[in-house]
Amino acid sequence: MATARTPQTFNLDRLTTPIGTALLVTDDGGVLRALDWDDYEGRMLELLRLHYGPVTLRDGRAPAEMRKALSDYFKGDLDRLTDVTWRVAGTPFQQKVWHALPKIRPGTTMSYGALAAKLKVPNAMRAVGHANGSNPISVVVPCHRLIGANGSLVKYGGGLERKRWLLRHEGVEI
Repeated sequence: MATARTPQTFNLDRLTTPIGTALLVTDDGGVLRALDWDDYEGRMLELLRLHYGPVTLRDGRAPAEMRKALSDYFKGDLDRLTDVTWRVAGTPFQQKVWHALPKIRPGTTMSYGALAAKLKVPNAMRAVGHANGSNPISVVVPCHRLIGANGSLVKYGGGLERKRWLLRHEGVEI
């Protein structure tokens, strides 16, 4: 018999970036739980529901240090993303993928297959892709750095134009 999850309440803030308004979802401890784009708010809400169960968002400012780190990243200080504390619920495999993504350095990309091999599950390319697509923390957990085996951009939850911009911003020639 399934048990109902306790509803979660998170804070929602907005940050203007060169590629649109970012939605920052934080918990009461100031930890980032989701980052998505205002034109993809419905997708973000669905990912939050899948990871946490019932979720309520209330207006609330993200920590100043987090906002500054993200603003600095968009101004070109690419290493500032490591200063953002984040946490997300997910399966053990999703967690493994999501914790591997920040290890892909800015200015570099990796194929889904290469990440699967690095995680010692070489036949799990599709599972890596699925976990990557379920990542609710865009930019900070840099799912945009995963590309197709042939170098194609493939997919990005925030749209391929944003993915292209992020990769160029980080110095990747596309």
